[in-house]
Amino acid sequence: MVTLEAAIPGLRFRPQYHTSNTPFARLARPSGRKIRRLSLMCSLVGQQQVEEEEVVSKTAAFTEEENALISALIGIQGRGRSASSPQLQEVERAVQKLENLKGVADPTGSSLIEGRWQLMFTTRPGTASPIQRTFVGVDSFSVFQEVYLRSDDPRVSNIVKFSDAIGELKVEAVASVKDGKQILFRFDRAAFSFKFLPFKVPYPVPFRLLGDEAKGWLDTTYLSQSGKIRISRGNKGTTFVLQKETEPRQRLLSTISNGGDVRQAIDEFITLNQSNGKSELELVEGEWLMIWSTQEETESWIENAAKGLMGKQIIRPNGDIKFLVDILFGFKFSMTGKYAKSGFNTYDVTMDDAAIVAGPYGIPAEMETKFTLELLYNDEKIRISRGYSKILFVHVRVDAALQK
Repeated sequence: MVTLEAAIPGLRFRPQYHTSNTPFARLARPSGRKIRRLSLMCSLVGQQQVEEEEVVSKTAAFTEEENALISALIGIQGRGRSASSPQLQEVERAVQKLENLKGVADPTGSSLIEGRWQLMFTTRPGTASPIQRTFVGVDSFSVFQEVYLRSDDPRVSNIVKFSDAIGELKVEAVASVKDGKQILFRFDRAAFSFKFLPFKVPYPVPFRLLGDEAKGWLDTTYLSQSGKIRISRGNKGTTFVLQKETEPRQRLLSTISNGGDVRQAIDEFITLNQSNGKSELELVEGEWLMIWSTQEETESWIENAAKGLMGKQIIRPNGDIKFLVDILFGFKFSMTGKYAKSGFNTYDVTMDDAAIVAGPYGIPAEMETKFTLELLYNDEKIRISRGYSKILFVHVRVDAALQK
């Protein structure tokens, strides 16, 4: 991006996380503890044909190499802020492959670069500014970049959208094109636009006094032929991945992060994938982080952990499964068990070996949980399922080192 690392020093904002489901903020949860079974509506033949055409259209928007990058981003939280070293390596490999393909030859001279781009990922240099550290890593905020180089007043703007109800912060920069890849910029104004106020609230940043700190450059190292994905590198060594159009998994994760209607988003997502002719699903091995469920957590954290309402779910070969929850000060809750195929897209799960673990030591806990795990959607990166007491779950895979 025209970098957030260069703009608005000193700004502090304390995001409100729900302690039970960080780092993906659950801003809107269903009330009560009654679980309703998710209904998937059957479509008419004509509707199915339309949906299938939409699937083909959405898939065609990205090349194989672009889809590899998008897949690498699935499961990374905070737009890279919480990424593990293997996840970062996977993204960097995908980025370099696209950069080697070149894309649009002169991106700054192409109309495809114009418009609003959503920031999907950024690296985290030690020189990152307070605004970048505060806003970019918060999944409940949406971050955009607007690029308009063909107007009488060429500008590049960074936008942090807090929510539809609250409003946004817009940081603007005067821009000029140096060559076919590089944009020069100088920040000159910033303002909050709150939905509850009829006027903008200027943020008093002394851009003129910042001198060279308010200036920088941005190289576009890849711009897709479709104009849907862009990779840029900033003057402070930061890499940015931005998209004009997102794919279905990204939109579902965005709905979860932004506190939208997750049930409806899941319904639409599953229906879309059913129309794409998905066959029987298999439980994929790996470490899966629970990011959303239809069940309110109780005051008993150990009960939540035993139900899989928090932490990770580790699927291993030979039918082994483990729930793992970080408590604090190095203590973890661990509960192991077995799973076995029981029907179409279903598995019987028995969890019966629980303990509070600290290093090599553990305190056993007498607990047992049995339930049927039903897979509604499953790939190498994201899983939607029903688990204990028919609770609906969304998990993302976080062990990039084991993914092929």
